[in-house]
Amino acid sequence: MRAKREDLFPLIEPLLSKVERPSRYLDHEWGACEEQDGPFHVCLVYADVYEVGQPNLGLAILYKCINAVEGMSCERAYLPWTDMISLMRERGVPLLSLECAAPLASFDVVGFTLAHELVATNVLETLDLAGIPLTSAERAEDDPLVVAGGPSVWNCEPLAPVFDAVLLGDGEEGLVDICAAIRDCRDVGMPRQEILLRLAQVPGVYVPSLYDVVVDETTTRWGKAVPREGTGAPAVVRKRCMGDFAGTDPLAQDIVPYLGIVQDRLAVEVLRGCARGCRFCQAGMTYRPVRERPAEQVVTAAEEGLARTGYDEVSLTSLSTTDHSQCAQILHELNAATAGKGVRVSIPSQRLDSFGVEMAGEVAGAKRSGLTFAPEAGTQRLRDVINKNVSEQDLETAATNAFEHGWRRMKLYYMMGLPTETDEDVVAIPASAERVMQLGRRIVGPHKGVAVSISVAVFVPKAHTPFQWCGQLWPEEVERRQRILVGSNHDRAIRVTYHDAGTSLVEGAVSKLGRRGFDLVYRAWELGCLFDAWTSEFRLDLWRQAAADVGLDLADVACEQFELDAVLPWDHTSPGVSKGFLQREWRRAMQGVTTPDCTRDSCQGCGVCPSLGVDNVVWGERS
Repeated sequence: MRAKREDLFPLIEPLLSKVERPSRYLDHEWGACEEQDGPFHVCLVYADVYEVGQPNLGLAILYKCINAVEGMSCERAYLPWTDMISLMRERGVPLLSLECAAPLASFDVVGFTLAHELVATNVLETLDLAGIPLTSAERAEDDPLVVAGGPSVWNCEPLAPVFDAVLLGDGEEGLVDICAAIRDCRDVGMPRQEILLRLAQVPGVYVPSLYDVVVDETTTRWGKAVPREGTGAPAVVRKRCMGDFAGTDPLAQDIVPYLGIVQDRLAVEVLRGCARGCRFCQAGMTYRPVRERPAEQVVTAAEEGLARTGYDEVSLTSLSTTDHSQCAQILHELNAATAGKGVRVSIPSQRLDSFGVEMAGEVAGAKRSGLTFAPEAGTQRLRDVINKNVSEQDLETAATNAFEHGWRRMKLYYMMGLPTETDEDVVAIPASAERVMQLGRRIVGPHKGVAVSISVAVFVPKAHTPFQWCGQLWPEEVERRQRILVGSNHDRAIRVTYHDAGTSLVEGAVSKLGRRGFDLVYRAWELGCLFDAWTSEFRLDLWRQAAADVGLDLADVACEQFELDAVLPWDHTSPGVSKGFLQREWRRAMQGVTTPDCTRDSCQGCGVCPSLGVDNVVWGERS
């Protein structure tokens, strides 16, 4: 029986005056779902603090989808900050849902969004704080079914023992199907193990406990997941994919928070998928095919959302918004509709080869704050290796258009440690930024506050990409190249930042490990690792100790190269992109040969459309 709100909220209320940002723990935000009668109850969890998790669009979409189903109710939970966690443990208060202050352990389903690899220890902390056994094998009949989904499920093996089921791909229909299957099974008194067997028959659902890990001459040392005989689990689980993206609700974001959050604005997802084919980009492979919303639907949703929430900014989100074939039309119509209302229309990042004169005039309307571009590499040779398909001329043209249309600040994203990278490629990064700065000073004027900054991430090879066989750059080499980067910047007005080598090392190790990685994550959590994505909280020394305690070395794991024909730890999951295509793209990368975008050229044979039965949906002509 689920605890009622009046039973447990009084346990939290006395703690609010003792913690930082008590508004993280307040319920009844404007737009939250008030009807939570069930009788089937789901709690969606973002295992980070409220202000990081609340704006997550994926969670907002699923929250709305489940609450739209008769007989199902969906609440949310976030991981409290360390001060609140300490108080809750001290006073024996379990983790509660936000809407009804019900214990997470009382829900039928608890669903996690896996946004990135560094959330792993937070997932364990969330379950432990909730009083839910950490692994599927330990859970009793009355415990919730713990499921996961999100962008980082494509190698979920290091957390596989935690989850009863993992949803691959789009969740709008998939999560509802999971919940319906669990509800129907429990209604007839089906035991937990039989529920798991039933879930394995739901398309797009991976049930880790039904698979054994086998190491043989065909695999890496981390082995492969093989379905146990008699379970009926598929040898390869293919993702769910929404073909009719325009048929989904374009306005998932209804909730207005009490406190300032990251990305504190209305968000409208304008397209899903990307066919650019950048060889380092996991999302570009796993979210295929491209599915656009029509312009009129985007504009109507944005206008309605601004009126409903009171926000003064709307962000048109996707993997690559300026690739939308009607992007200029959308911006023009939205700017016209919001003229004189103090509303800013923004897009998260701009493609260099899409940012023409018309786009420069439309982005953000009359407001000019800053623009973000991602050249990714400093030289054309390396951009061809990674299939970025933009040139130095594209960067200079985009910068010129921006400066001529009133922009003054520009941020450029690059990566370090990409396959075949040399010192010359690293030196070229600040040189490229210096040319952009010189353009700005010439166009705007030398004393008009032009600002250019560089952010350089460490490349981490990811599953289901053409670079999944690569080893990561050794930590000492990362630090050496970072020194070269800083030393090569000759314009002191250009700000250079780079990612911490330690966090990239842990991310790389967790990205590469098979199921044995759970021992590492569990030990790191035992030692106190938590909020690893927060610079202030990350402890590389504890992660190294955890690795040593379970017989691993972080650098040895992250920097390992795999044979091109090896069976990989994640090969039992599939986003629809064929392994043959990824192998071909790896070979083309080593030759410096680029592959065009299939939405602008002919089919490139990635295998997604025929394997999933879903085609690209583009409403206009992509230039």
